Amino acid sequence: MSKLLDQIRNCNVEWKPLGEVIHSLKTGLNPRNFFKLNTDDANNFYVTIRELKSHTIIFNENTDKINNEALRLCNNRSNLEVGDILFSGTGTIGNVAIIEKQPMNWNIKEGVYAIKPKQDIIDSKFLLYLFESENIRKDFLSRSAGGTVKSVPMKELAKILIPIPPFSLQSEIVRILDIFTAITSELTNELSLRKKQYQYYRDKLLSFGDDVEWKTLGEVAKYEQPTKYLVQSSDYHDDFDTPVLTAGKTFILGYTDETDGIYKASQNPVIIFDDFTTANKWVDFDFKAKSSAMKMITSADENKVLLKFIYYWLNTLPSELASNDHKRQWISNFAKKLIPIPPLAEQQRIVEILDKFDTLVNSLTEGLPKEIELRQKQYEYYRGLLLDFPKSFC
Repeated sequence: MSKLLDQIRNCNVEWKPLGEVIHSLKTGLNPRNFFKLNTDDANNFYVTIRELKSHTIIFNENTDKINNEALRLCNNRSNLEVGDILFSGTGTIGNVAIIEKQPMNWNIKEGVYAIKPKQDIIDSKFLLYLFESENIRKDFLSRSAGGTVKSVPMKELAKILIPIPPFSLQSEIVRILDIFTAITSELTNELSLRKKQYQYYRDKLLSFGDDVEWKTLGEVAKYEQPTKYLVQSSDYHDDFDTPVLTAGKTFILGYTDETDGIYKASQNPVIIFDDFTTANKWVDFDFKAKSSAMKMITSADENKVLLKFIYYWLNTLPSELASNDHKRQWISNFAKKLIPIPPLAEQQRIVEILDKFDTLVNSLTEGLPKEIELRQKQYEYYRGLLLDFPKSFC
């Protein structure tokens, strides 16, 4: 690796505008002007930024579809081929994927750009990695324009400068970066499988019939309003000690230096529950709360029903949220839902099993998420080194 890095530092690499090293830069069609989405006869996929994941195109149940006539119009416009790079030019700018098989039943939306490299000058995969490098990203992001939804015009994207090292060097850099991305991809796939396994065993372990007593969540759990734990200032800093929490995906919004009104979850763990979205988190460290819509849920009697058992059961329940429903969900809905009450020893056994699965698939300090994070950082570090070419000929 050290020899390769020396070669990169000492290589007299010519930099050229993107437009000079590609055959074409095109975008897809806007359905508002040419066709309708998801018609009864639509059986071809219509690719947006959502489908550009992990350097490839991944369809899912939410992918829009177009009919054969719409696909024909799109094909005439974009002329997609193996080796083309797809680049999201609108909204979240800079997501990239490479076409590895000739498209037969899909095409791209307006705002997704199809870039056709001149293969005798630049390797497609090398160009894909360049688009993710820090300096190139800064260049094309600086050229974006627009209001709430920004985009980088194709004419501007064609002006960004691209290093063109010898093909042998391009190939070696691609080989190394492919190894890092393959490791991360493998771990991500493993995590997805483990999550499905976790959900299966959680649902199986928490399946009970009439052989156990059932009570409402309102009978076995109590709640506290977050008023006295609310953070007063949003002046967060990573050097501060106390995390500020939300029950949503973000979870930790930042860290505060406020010392009053701290919830001592390190002594008494708690479930934080968003009263509008029903999102919830298990917390066993001290914190302050951000939203007054949050409820602190604890067990009414730990000698009868473990709080962690309540937490796992709570996450098997559908939210049943209706659109425009602004009711407080704990009192109006969840407190009325039934929960099985097996013997305390059985609750403890179930919790211990599910804790192991939860650590594996959800922990940010250990388990697969942590490993994926470390591998991603490793990839980004070496990508930065391997694509750091001097601008000798600029």
